[in-house]
Amino acid sequence: MNQPQWERTVKVTTADQTHALAAALGGVLEAGDLVVLTGELGAGKTTFTQGLGEGLGVRAGIISPTFVLVRIHPNLPDGPRPGGPDLVHVDAYRLDSAAEVDDIDLENTMDSAVTVVEWGRDRVEHLSDSRLEIDLHRSVGGTNTAATGGVLDFDTEDDDEPRTIVFRGFGPRWAGAPHLLGEAESRPAEEGGN
Repeated sequence: MNQPQWERTVKVTTADQTHALAAALGGVLEAGDLVVLTGELGAGKTTFTQGLGEGLGVRAGIISPTFVLVRIHPNLPDGPRPGGPDLVHVDAYRLDSAAEVDDIDLENTMDSAVTVVEWGRDRVEHLSDSRLEIDLHRSVGGTNTAATGGVLDFDTEDDDEPRTIVFRGFGPRWAGAPHLLGEAESRPAEEGGN
């Protein structure tokens, strides 16, 4: 499915707000859900995933799986969602195709876990007939300084600069679910977009 059923935009100004929004979403995610995160370096993908993990009630310590590709965070029996799904966190940045995604065997955990894939667009859509795509955009600022040889110097570590987070629901799982994101700007997906 190439066109989303709906799109919703949320603006946040701090990393704590990003985390809290993701934690609320994590509280309603179910085993089998596929979440695809997109955003430039420093956009907040890992912060967002940490919030999802909190909402899912998985073991703390979520970091980007850049060098190992996949990290599995088990559900905590004494957490907020005992018996809930595990979190499978994937970084597809170094993967060039859907075939390379298939090589890491995500289909073995798809039914029993929530799978979050950073940099997954155009690589993981075949894994499920439903997915939630989340784009994180930061207000990138920079300065042209002599120290950087006249190149714009972007700070990717500023967690508290404003972000715009765009959610898009694809497939039957997400068809009627934009309300899960609370009060935010929402609109039907435009014809011919994305």
